[in-house]
Amino acid sequence: MIKFVLRCSEGHEAESWFHDGAAYDHQARLGLIRCPVCGSSSVSKAIMAPALVRGERAPETPKRPPAGEAESLQPPAVFCAADEKLRALMKEFRRRVLEETVDLGDKFVEEALKIESGEAPDRAIRGQASAQDVRMLLEEGVRVLPVPRAPGDFN
Repeated sequence: MIKFVLRCSEGHEAESWFHDGAAYDHQARLGLIRCPVCGSSSVSKAIMAPALVRGERAPETPKRPPAGEAESLQPPAVFCAADEKLRALMKEFRRRVLEETVDLGDKFVEEALKIESGEAPDRAIRGQASAQDVRMLLEEGVRVLPVPRAPGDFN
């Protein structure tokens, strides 16, 4: 995945993720990329500095907008009707997961193993797990489903 800063002919900028540079080029040729502010299809990649990673990095702290500015933020760009439908389905899925499961936070892995072994009652749970923990759970036969974060989770 690669993140590009996009700029429309009106000067508006927005960030967007693409599978790779070729995916951006393909979508741009088809006119699928639009400015989330004004809707212009005259959008190009802005000049960006490369992100270099050296060794281990500390986790990034989510950036918060200044007080009172959050209401004026634009939602992530939606480039076609199919994206809008997919976002609506994901939103409904997340709503149901949040309403119909018990949040165990960092105790998720431990409790999932207990449920699988019969030491705890079977019920729908959610929580946090590392990629390594998810692999281990799957190897143990525990059915898990990562739930993607929704736009705005970190805002």
